Amino acid sequence: MYQIDTHDKVVELRDLPQMDPGAPLPAVVANEQYVDLIYLIVEHDPDWDGTTATMVTSDTEREQVACVRFSGVWSHCWGAPGDETLVGHPLAARGLTYYSVFEVLHSSWVRSLERMNAVHPRHSPSFFDSARHFIFTFHDSTFECVAGSYESRVTSGSIASVAAALPSTWR
Repeated sequence: MYQIDTHDKVVELRDLPQMDPGAPLPAVVANEQYVDLIYLIVEHDPDWDGTTATMVTSDTEREQVACVRFSGVWSHCWGAPGDETLVGHPLAARGLTYYSVFEVLHSSWVRSLERMNAVHPRHSPSFFDSARHFIFTFHDSTFECVAGSYESRVTSGSIASVAAALPSTWR
């Protein structure tokens, strides 16, 4: 994990599909060109009275599954903290909250990647000018990515079927 300083600023992004707070079941498919993040979206059942729960798995078919493709990826990480320990994240005091998506402006992680790259003989700090730091705070995990851009799509199916269809869903 990176160490933050006074420059990191957390801003919520509202243009991405809202994750299901209970069981988003995020999955990551990655290679050196891109990272795809797949998760379940909130589905409101107008007939639900709140007295029952529905169990879902990565094979459960859903009407809405989000796929976010990050391009120009420098780095990504996935794991702790989950919602019960999110207050332990270095950016929690800067506005990082549960079940949401954020961008970190003036990111310490981006700056540390730039410093790491400085040993390259043709290093140019401007190479990192387009680097953006994104954070998704899921129920049981957090996903972070430094990338140049992202695009999102909403489709139907299961997490497993959407992952299996990559990258054809982006053609």
